[in-house]
Parts: sequence; C-alpha cells; structure tokens
Amino acid sequence: MFAYAVRRVIFTIPMLLFVFTVIFFTMRVAGGDPTYAILGEHASEEAVVQLRLKLGLDDPLSVQYFRAVKNLLKGDLGNSLINDRPIAPQIMRVLPYTIELAVAAIVIGLIIGIPTGVAAALKRNRMTDYVLRIFSLAGLSMPSFYLGILLLLAFAVHLDWFPIIGFTRSDSWLDRLHYLLLPALSLGLNKAAFVSRVTRSNMLERLNSDFVRTARAKGLSEFKVIFKHTLKDCMIPIVTVSGVYIGVLLGGAILTESIFNRPGLGKFLVEAISQRDYNAIQSGLVFYSILIVLVNLAVDIIYGFIDPRVKYE
Repeated sequence: MFAYAVRRVIFTIPMLLFVFTVIFFTMRVAGGDPTYAILGEHASEEAVVQLRLKLGLDDPLSVQYFRAVKNLLKGDLGNSLINDRPIAPQIMRVLPYTIELAVAAIVIGLIIGIPTGVAAALKRNRMTDYVLRIFSLAGLSMPSFYLGILLLLAFAVHLDWFPIIGFTRSDSWLDRLHYLLLPALSLGLNKAAFVSRVTRSNMLERLNSDFVRTARAKGLSEFKVIFKHTLKDCMIPIVTVSGVYIGVLLGGAILTESIFNRPGLGKFLVEAISQRDYNAIQSGLVFYSILIVLVNLAVDIIYGFIDPRVKYE
C-alpha cells in the first residue's frame, strides 16, 4: 500500500503542474492589469509603467511562466501584488478554517445521508421513501449559498440561536462548534441529499442479490443483514462519490465563507480575485488542487480497508 501511495503522489506532480499552467495563462489572458488595482484607476501612466517593471509584468509570458514554475518548485509562492506580503503564511493562516468547514460538512453529509438512504431503500415506494426522496431532490436542487442565507434568517436572525456572521478563535470546542454549525449545515445538507440518493440506489441493487438471500437463509438477524452485509458492500460507491464531492464542497465553501464572514481559503480567493492579485489567485487555486488530489488519494487507500478484495498493484 505504501508503494501504491508513493506512485500516486508522484503521478500527481505533472497533474498539478498542468493545473498551474492552465491557471497561470488564464489569469494573464482574462485577469486584467493588477497595477491599476494597486495604484488606483487614476494612476499616471509613468507610475503604472514603473510598477509593471518592478513586478516583472512587462516580461514575456514565457519568462513569467518559467519564473513562476521555478519558484513553485522551490516552495516559494511569492509575495502578494497588493500588499507585498508573503502569500504562504497568509494561506496557512486561513487554510485550517476551510479544512474545518469541509470536514464538518462531510461528517454531516454522511451522518444524515447514509441513514436516510438506507431507510428509503427499506421502505421503497412507501410514504417514508417518498418523503426522503423529496428531501434529497430539494437538497440537490438548492444551492448551498441560498441554503446558507435561509439558515441565517431562520436560526440566527429570527430565533437568535446562532451568531449571524463571524467566527471565533476560542480554544473551547463548544464555542467553535457554535460558530461552525450553520455554515457546515449549509454545505453538509446538500451533500447529505447526494449521499442519500447514492445509498438508496446501491442498497436497492444489493437487497435483491444472492448474498443477501443467503444471509437471510442462514437465519441472520435483519440488522446484521442490512448493516453488516448489505450496507458494508455499498460503502465503496459511497466513499467514491464522497471523494468526488469534495471538489463541490470546496467550491461551495468559497461562497459560504463569504456569506458567513468566515476566514478561509475561499474568502482569501474572493478577495484576491477582486484585487486582481495574480500571485495570490494562483497560490490559492494550487492549494485547492492539492487538497482535492490528497482527498482522492485518501479515498483510494480507504478502499483497501473497506474491501479486502481491493489490491494495490
């Protein structure tokens, strides 16, 4: 398994380089001139020219690209074009908040999605199944940022159960959970709906399979048949779609962090885009890519723990 993980990590290097290349040239083509974001729209032409020379923006794109790649391979993300501060410390300061939000959303999605999917499959074409299918359809149809606004209005504004916006740096996990729950729900409920549908379809497929009939013929309790045999066999597709959905969660975190005024990589990217900070945008998107690649690697490794038949060759 270790050799397999190492090979996967090595394979991700050209993938990340390709992602960085696409980001770099896309930003240069469509990103506008950051010198006006730094100096203001009414800056003199002379000041703009001097700043472009200082930042190396007048160099050919090929020179800028290879310089950026060289710095990236050395682990140097460069300085922000706006405040001239190193980007890496800025990202590392906000990254834990994004990871915290994503993990909480995943946990909520699995805790709600798997049981509701199992219940819908066991009560197929009954009232429970119809209600849960409506729930999953509504969850899939509703954007996470819109759900976040509804949660804010209901539980923060009207009921005053949660803080409206913000975050806390308190060491108390209860305080952190108090600020985290609403944004995590706005992302997690969407994932729960997705997981519920996947769980239901896979459970229905396996409930009529030979190994389930054999387990029941042996006299095993219905609880063991459902949860030890059927659900366990459904875990690989559930884990697979959960890994794929991480990209959706991270994308949703960008708007969610803005709505709830939480620090995080998403909010960092929004501010960098509004300021046309090439370096910050590139670095933030590269970190997003790294997170998604690491999650997919973790999913592949988890396969071996869920199903011993999976071999790493």
